[in-house]
Amino acid sequence: MATDTQTSRTVTEKFVERLGRQDPDGIQELFAEEIDWHVPGSDALPWTGRRTRREEVAPYFTTMWPHFAQDRSKVVLERVIVDGGDVVLLAAFTHTVAASGKEFTTPAAMHLAVEDNRIVRMHLYEDTLTVAEAFDAG
Repeated sequence: MATDTQTSRTVTEKFVERLGRQDPDGIQELFAEEIDWHVPGSDALPWTGRRTRREEVAPYFTTMWPHFAQDRSKVVLERVIVDGGDVVLLAAFTHTVAASGKEFTTPAAMHLAVEDNRIVRMHLYEDTLTVAEAFDAG
């Protein structure tokens, strides 16, 4: 059954809200049991790569967030585009690497797919070279 635009928007709003308060378990609840998750990047960055199960969602965030200086990240959500079960978030991420103090900014797009009130796909598109260079992982 096709997911309507309003359902996708509601699930996405919950995702963004939980992301904003850094609630990894709450974010994970929004995902289906089987997922198509892809965050491209350097193998040297332990949070990048593919995930296929709901229980892999929270560890993504709990692995990634400590690498960024606390209270120094900024996400500017520029646009949310919803078409049925597909959602695209356009944003700019600014983070500071905890270990070095190096700040970087990358434009980002995130494609979510919603089915049966759950997120089944999350693909992140960002400037992976900028991220890798910030961590000297390039």
